[in-house]
Amino acid sequence: MPRIVLGIGVSAALVESWREWFAPAMQPFRSDALTGPRQEPTREVRDTFQMYNGSWVWFDEAEFEALPYRVRRSLLTKREATGSENGRRFPWWPSLLARVGDGPVIEYVEEGVAPSRHREVSASVWRAARSVVPNAKELAGTFPPGSGPNCFGTVMAGAGVPGAASEWVVCEPFEEWLASHTVPIRGTESDDSPGVVLVWRNTQRVVLHAAVTIGGGWAFSKPSQSWCSPRVVWTVRDTIALNRHPGETLGRYRMV
Repeated sequence: MPRIVLGIGVSAALVESWREWFAPAMQPFRSDALTGPRQEPTREVRDTFQMYNGSWVWFDEAEFEALPYRVRRSLLTKREATGSENGRRFPWWPSLLARVGDGPVIEYVEEGVAPSRHREVSASVWRAARSVVPNAKELAGTFPPGSGPNCFGTVMAGAGVPGAASEWVVCEPFEEWLASHTVPIRGTESDDSPGVVLVWRNTQRVVLHAAVTIGGGWAFSKPSQSWCSPRVVWTVRDTIALNRHPGETLGRYRMV
């Protein structure tokens, strides 16, 4: 039986991959002062530890434990400051995870994310959505095989763009797709209809996030590009509420 995480069935093989990305044998610690081994992280490890800027050094468990206590505490404090949830009190090494089980991994995946409600969508809604977002049903309620697939690619994939489900689609190609396949609309009257792309932008009008309605008051999206981010269905109201941030504006575009 698959394990249920955020309302989604997850295979044992995928959980095993999650374990390796959550608690790798060699782990990064942010430091501009320490000298030590440096290496290029995989996308998955980069997202686990939020290695998006700064200098990082790498240690395995024995090397880390051999450091002076004050150095270890400083490294963990800096890692916490990056937002890495698994570095708050102690690092999760493979040996520790082997003793306690997969609970911490599942908690990490589920933290701050609402479960997908794709199973609540009626068959009639999915049928009506097929003409504009033909792949949304197939993708909804799934986790990607790793980091990379993001919100823009997920919207495009749902709309039938080949290969988009597995790509990290950046702003420019998404904007090009938006310009050629949608028209901007105003108001909330179409939120219950399929094929309305919800787009969040910052004050410089740079696109930050996107979702697409599938009808019946539901929307399809992927919260981030991380391995722990599933392709979810939430209500349109919840999708908007969960993505509301100061300084950002929401626009609507109908697919044509």
